[in-house]
Amino acid sequence: MVRVRFAPSPTGPLHMGGVRTALYNYLFAKKNNGSFIIRIEDTDQKRYVPGAEEYIQEALAWSGFEADESPAKPGKYGPYRQSERKALYKTYTQQLIDSGQAYYAFDTAEELDEMRDKAKAAKMPNWQYNSVTRNQMRNSLTLSEDETKESIANGDPFVIRLKVPRNEEVRFHDEIRGWVVVNSSNIDDKVLYKSDGMPTYHLANIVDDHLMEITHVIRGEEWLPSAPLHILLYKAFGWEAPKFAHLPLILRPDGNGKLSKRDGDRLGFPVFPLNWTDPTTKEQSSGYRERGYFPEAFVNMLSFLGWNPGTSQELFSMEELIEAFSLERVGKAGAKFDAEKTKWFNQQYLRMQNNEALAQLVFEKAQAKDTSISLETLSQICGLMKERAYFPDDLIADGDYFFSAPTSFDEKTVKKKWKEETPSIMLDIKTRFDETDFSAEALETAFKAYLEEKEIGFGKVGPGLRLCITGLGMGPSLFHICSILGKDETLQRIDAALEQLS
Repeated sequence: MVRVRFAPSPTGPLHMGGVRTALYNYLFAKKNNGSFIIRIEDTDQKRYVPGAEEYIQEALAWSGFEADESPAKPGKYGPYRQSERKALYKTYTQQLIDSGQAYYAFDTAEELDEMRDKAKAAKMPNWQYNSVTRNQMRNSLTLSEDETKESIANGDPFVIRLKVPRNEEVRFHDEIRGWVVVNSSNIDDKVLYKSDGMPTYHLANIVDDHLMEITHVIRGEEWLPSAPLHILLYKAFGWEAPKFAHLPLILRPDGNGKLSKRDGDRLGFPVFPLNWTDPTTKEQSSGYRERGYFPEAFVNMLSFLGWNPGTSQELFSMEELIEAFSLERVGKAGAKFDAEKTKWFNQQYLRMQNNEALAQLVFEKAQAKDTSISLETLSQICGLMKERAYFPDDLIADGDYFFSAPTSFDEKTVKKKWKEETPSIMLDIKTRFDETDFSAEALETAFKAYLEEKEIGFGKVGPGLRLCITGLGMGPSLFHICSILGKDETLQRIDAALEQLS
């Protein structure tokens, strides 16, 4: 059975790249009738940020990913926070020590810095603690068994390092990138267990994936350099490794470098799913949800950042994404983020919303402009405005004329369309409208009859009338606008505009 996991660290807000990783894991699991697991990797206590785990859970819930197993929905493979699995890691670390695959290292930070400085002076800047240098250091490989036991008994600080073999070929097949081959001499003896009694990411990750029976590890490209080390760890334990798939980077819109957390808001768009306030600095970062994006649009946009369906289809429901998704169609090259395309996705999903649902979304903002506005009227406004809107707030901002008569008029349209004869034409239209049933259809019929009777074109009447009613030169159906405003308000606006423009 396919089992995949998304394993974020609660060190800050969840980046949209992290959400994409969760999405691809979720789609792969559901496509293969498998399980999607959320595991919180909180072993790095120094970088732990209060509220980050709650943020991760809320962001994934908003995005529509329901985990089969998680801290909030535990299963038989729990606990699902690494900090609650602490005893496990000590046991497995000791197993590596006993088998000779790992060793104690008592070197202080000062001693390590000294070795790096010596290597740098000898023009060997990339010093590593590895199969060559470990024999010059203070560890259980160079100390006697009694000295090692004495140091531990004395409470001397230590870490436990993996004993990486020298000059050994490490091979694994990546589901996206094909075969990856690395010589073990290029891998240092990574720390597996720290002096604070917590495992490093590398050890905890491998132990947890094995115990949780993870079959596929689908993660970001930034973890590709660590994959050979993880293969060595699986080999050291005598376990079968899962299949690996390393996703391409999400790049800035100009393609110049990875889209980072620091790019949020600086480039004019959010990079987080939800708003975030740093608990220490109080610095605020905006999120897609609060900017007015629909979760379906956000997910649809993310799905295309590295994957393509092989067809011209661009709009997918979650069910359609699950059906279409495959790792074979995930590319190796970085995917450029396109802020305008993201807005386009949201526009499409906004158009799909029914008018009543949109009215509920913006009702509070509408009431701030007009306390007497009803949901029924607001639904009509939303239906009229949504073809041109990108975000729900646009329905109110771009339709301001529904809530108050214009006090200014588009200068370009006035200059081009408000002629000497326009006031008399507007008075004629006012008279016709006063005698007309105020449905959009009846208003349009009366308007067209006037044009035919006077033998004049729409361009001599329509723009001027729109100026009177909305103050703008363009917009949705003028007759529907008038119908929503009602007879009294429409006629009053014509009078007010004539007074001001004439």
